[in-house]
Amino acid sequence: MQKLNQLFTNATPIAPKAIKLLDGALTLYKRPQSHLWQCRFKLSNDKWHSASTGADDLLEARQNAIVLYETVRIKIDAGMALTEKTFGQLATEEIANMRRIASGRRGERNFKDYLFVWQKYLIPFFGKYKVGDITQELVADFEDWRIAQMGRNAKLITKKHHALAYNRVIALAKEQGQIAQNRIIPMINMAGERSQPRPAFTQEELEQLYAYFPIWQRNVHHRHPGEVRVLCAAYIKFLVNTGIRHSTESLPLRWKHLQWHYIADKRYLRIWVSGKTGQRYLIARNMVIETLEELMQWQKRPYVNLDEIIDAKLDKLIFTLPSGEMPHLLENIFRHLMIKSGLLKNGAGQNRTLYSLRHTYATQALASGVDIHTLARQMGTSVLMIERHYSKITPEMNAEKLA
Repeated sequence: MQKLNQLFTNATPIAPKAIKLLDGALTLYKRPQSHLWQCRFKLSNDKWHSASTGADDLLEARQNAIVLYETVRIKIDAGMALTEKTFGQLATEEIANMRRIASGRRGERNFKDYLFVWQKYLIPFFGKYKVGDITQELVADFEDWRIAQMGRNAKLITKKHHALAYNRVIALAKEQGQIAQNRIIPMINMAGERSQPRPAFTQEELEQLYAYFPIWQRNVHHRHPGEVRVLCAAYIKFLVNTGIRHSTESLPLRWKHLQWHYIADKRYLRIWVSGKTGQRYLIARNMVIETLEELMQWQKRPYVNLDEIIDAKLDKLIFTLPSGEMPHLLENIFRHLMIKSGLLKNGAGQNRTLYSLRHTYATQALASGVDIHTLARQMGTSVLMIERHYSKITPEMNAEKLA
């Protein structure tokens, strides 16, 4: 009897039966030793694609599987790769490509020049990033880092060589379908022009933008674009009132990363962020609370207010459509909004991007009297970076105090 009990105790649990979705095109199943649902489906080339839904709840797994299925189809239709490589991986491949075709003394010398730039500068800085995650701010940080590494500002010819080596990796990424052909990736400045103040919004321009949101959201012909615009509007308000980095810091945020921070009888919204400078907490402006509560109600989350969703430590992404789908190409959606609202360019003729919202936050914080050390910690950057990009603006904004 004891042996019989031991036999049943050690038996492998029986996995639930597979579930067919989308008229059999998509299959949900569980592996015997896993509590998470998996999904599989056949690609247009007759090869099978499998992935984890990341959920043990069947309803959530169904939603995630359909999102995965549609995302993969979109990527294939756009000629994009299903798995993303880092800049370092692509640079290594381009090194191998150049090594194969290098011939003659001039070809060898050309290859060695590129190899030095990749190994000394580009891979150490950009190596761990996916090409699609490279932002204008990251490129600006690279230029600051390069000055620190070289001990001086690079000469014009050096900047040109760095930019050409960088562009080869971006071209390879597009050739392999790592990013869409029409995806705009920030380029390294090879002209050696003096840096300009980063484009931001004035408070009047922000109010103009907020007033335009309802018009922009109504002017659609299909439900999906309308939903994306609602999400984009909430995303803009969140960025400009937290100073968080677009994409790398903001898009991975989950509801469980929100907490209340108490000082005496007052409380503040605290957000845990994991960014390029490590992990940190930032304090959001109070108006972010209303933005997040409106967002959770629009997503039909089963919570009354932000208190409940914080207490629940909900492990779901914040910036998604009601279906759970992540938005694609927010940069392009934001650019469309800028064009339609007439706010694309600032007074100096510079194009505004999503990163302009972070610069707006920094500018407003300095104008309100926040010291640069506190601001640097809040934004996950260095005091040197704050001084370099905003030191010229600060005296102008505090003219009344200085006069």
